[in-house]
Amino acid sequence: MSNAKLPSTVRKSKGDDLVVSGNQDYVTMTIADQMFGIPVLQVQDVLGHQRITRIPLAPPEVAGSLNLRGRIVTAIDVRLRLGLTGRPKDKPGMSIVVDLRGELYSLMVDSVGEVLSLTKEDFERNPATLDPRWREVSTGIYRLNGQLMVVLDVPRLLNFTTIETA
Repeated sequence: MSNAKLPSTVRKSKGDDLVVSGNQDYVTMTIADQMFGIPVLQVQDVLGHQRITRIPLAPPEVAGSLNLRGRIVTAIDVRLRLGLTGRPKDKPGMSIVVDLRGELYSLMVDSVGEVLSLTKEDFERNPATLDPRWREVSTGIYRLNGQLMVVLDVPRLLNFTTIETA
């Protein structure tokens, strides 16, 4: 979205800008050419490609674990979690670190974008046409200049009982 004209309801956050009442800030990411967002307050860190240690007998979505400043972080392949094919080996990707109930998780994505401040009035419920696996882990969507941003619900994304394996 770097050169795309944003709707008047979208404001890019910069530095220490004050958040306008009624807006929600999202860290954007791309997974398989689809834009997703996570509320910025849930994001602990953004990482480049990391060395990941596989965990024996873990579900396929659990890529393994990594060490982040002395803490063990569980790496989740969001592509596989959403029922998509794995990322090509020649594209290293990035990770967004989130904290859920005191445990750190690294959400492996294709790329991390910018922080967008979006009005709550523009938020929409999940459309019926959205993939059922995505609906299970999404709180809703924003339509941004013809592009759909799916808002991920981190607790549901990390709840491995909500999505059956295909």
